[in-house]
Amino acid sequence: MTEIIENAREVLEIEAQSITALMERIGPSFEKAVDMIMKAKGRVILTGMGKSGLVARKISATLNSTGTPSLFLHPAEAIHGDLGMVTSRDIVLALSNSGETTEIKTILPLLKGMGARIISFTGRTGSTMAQLSDVVIDVGVEREACPMGLAPTASTTAALAMGDALAVALINRRRFNQKDFKRFHPGGSLGERLSIKVREVMLTGDYIPVVSIESSVRQAIEEINTKRIGATLVVDENQHVAGIITDGDLRRALLRNSLIHDMKIADLMSPSPRTIGQEQTAAEALAMMEMHGIMHLVITDRQNRLNGIVHLHDLLGREEFRINEGSHPSAACDF
Repeated sequence: MTEIIENAREVLEIEAQSITALMERIGPSFEKAVDMIMKAKGRVILTGMGKSGLVARKISATLNSTGTPSLFLHPAEAIHGDLGMVTSRDIVLALSNSGETTEIKTILPLLKGMGARIISFTGRTGSTMAQLSDVVIDVGVEREACPMGLAPTASTTAALAMGDALAVALINRRRFNQKDFKRFHPGGSLGERLSIKVREVMLTGDYIPVVSIESSVRQAIEEINTKRIGATLVVDENQHVAGIITDGDLRRALLRNSLIHDMKIADLMSPSPRTIGQEQTAAEALAMMEMHGIMHLVITDRQNRLNGIVHLHDLLGREEFRINEGSHPSAACDF
């Protein structure tokens, strides 16, 4: 393994540990923050400088798209007139790992004086920013992934993850649903895509990559190569779905046994793949894919007979979202 790969893996390990450590800090302060936002008559005003500001912008975008009105307030611009966008009805969510960012320390007393309540995401719960806040949520990390400990890396990842946790908690409290999501994503956007039925986007008929459980591994590989969605389904003599073989299955099999052509389909496939009905929505299909970390979802009837297959890219769009007309995935798409 090269030094580059070792370094990259170390970074991901540090950042993963930083996020995992946040779980122990979800408690009364987090609940209070959610309650404050739910009861507020105004908006959530996100603010932060530098990298924290970029994270704040992303959290604001997520809140806006999921039913919580928000704005980003640049701290430096705030003292030159932009404080006028904040009212006493608003909640301010301030981000600063050190809690001592000069611009943040300057505007928080002004915001408190206007009557706005303040939530802070900080790595130092005893900082000036924390002392000026109504609610403090600890997003501190043990160390940055940067070898010098200077560039915000793990700390910004942790703050972003906590922002997602806050947004999702608000989604659940508001009972925000697919119809609501569609209202905030109109036209040809993701909201419209997710509102359609699975049957409108799934591949059917001859376009389904499928082999018999009695087929050879070579035939399965040829089917994957021909249909070009990175997998093939395996069915028994009654067209019941027995399993799925993905590119990943082939790679893992090669690592275990270089002579995979001599293997049986049943030994290579992943049995009992995740399935969904064709009348369920694309949003439900996407949620299932995200929950189980998969790229393909099998569409079956109530007797587990094969109806079709859908790929993650068909749900999220390949340049344009393609409504199923029996079409094959674009030849330009090679998985």
